[in-house]
Formats: sequence, structure tokens, C-alpha cells
Amino acid sequence: MISLASYLIISIILFVIGLMVMIARKNIVAILLGIELILNAAALNFVAYSKFVTNNLDGHIFALFIIVVAAAEAAVGLAIVIRFFQLKETIHIDEATQLRN
Repeated sequence: MISLASYLIISIILFVIGLMVMIARKNIVAILLGIELILNAAALNFVAYSKFVTNNLDGHIFALFIIVVAAAEAAVGLAIVIRFFQLKETIHIDEATQLRN
């Protein structure tokens, strides 16, 4: 049987990978992918603690809300990226500072 520590280690790995992707990449789509990984790590934590510590469905419900927020974030983020690409013909984050004009 898989223990709570195994789930937490996987969650930490997902969180660190997501954080490194957000820091290292200049591509807006890759940054959105990093945010998705961080949200998945949080959802995994909620489900793991719900299963091993409290033995109720509260963590599963929170994870469902996280998945809904992640889907909304992906839809809005990709819409912004598509519009940004139409205006600037690039998806590098450095060019986004010019949107203030």
C-alpha cells in the first residue's frame, strides 16, 4: 500500500517542477503549464491528507474545486495568449511588458 509520505513526495516533485518551469521559461504557454503543475500538486495534497488523515471527502471536494479553477485559468490564459499572439506575433513573456502602451 502507498503511504502518505509517497503522495507528499510526488506532490513536492510536481510543485518543484512547476516552479522551475515558471521561473526558467519565457514562453507564456510553458508558464501556464507550470501553474497547472502547481495546482495539481496542491490537489494531490488535499486528496492525500483527506484519505490518510481525516478519512472524509473534504479534500476530494477541494481538489475538485482546484480542478475547476485550473480549467478556467487555462481557458482564460490561452485566450489571452491567442490575442497576444495576434497582436505581437510572439508568445515570449518579455514582449508582454510592451502592452502597457
